[in-house]
Amino acid sequence: MRALVVVGLLGVLALAFVITAIVRDSQRGAGAAGGCPDGWPLADVTLHEPKDVKINVLNATVEPGRAGMVADDFRNRKFQVKKVGNAPKGIDDVAVLRYGPKGVSSAHLLKAYFLNNAEPVYDAKRTDDVVDVVLGNGFQQLATTTEVNQSLGDLGPPVAPAGSCPAPAPKK
Repeated sequence: MRALVVVGLLGVLALAFVITAIVRDSQRGAGAAGGCPDGWPLADVTLHEPKDVKINVLNATVEPGRAGMVADDFRNRKFQVKKVGNAPKGIDDVAVLRYGPKGVSSAHLLKAYFLNNAEPVYDAKRTDDVVDVVLGNGFQQLATTTEVNQSLGDLGPPVAPAGSCPAPAPKK
């Protein structure tokens, strides 16, 4: 009988310890905007499907009409193409992806379509969720579906840029 009382008492103490640990957890919410410094933007790090990604396609190549052709390729892959036009100056890179905190996850997905050869340019002050895809002279073609999936595996999950915090995942 005495052993039963001791086991019961130990069980109650263990339960109290677990509850206290959960209530006082200093890491609760860490990584999802918990403990984010004031003024830091919340970066969308939830990977999206192409149908949920908004882009502008800009031509910075020497080939006229390149943005229109690539915009059609993106539309065929279910991306939301908002604007098509020319960039103010040419670039020699494959592509440049310009985006803000709300476009972090979208830019991450787009990197895979360029096999991680697009230069990311993050602007913490940008408030929209659109990614500017600026095509450079080094651009050949978008990756195939298989190549995109492999590239996404290599890239890993989206990560909040320096000076931002991961936004909480949207509720389903």
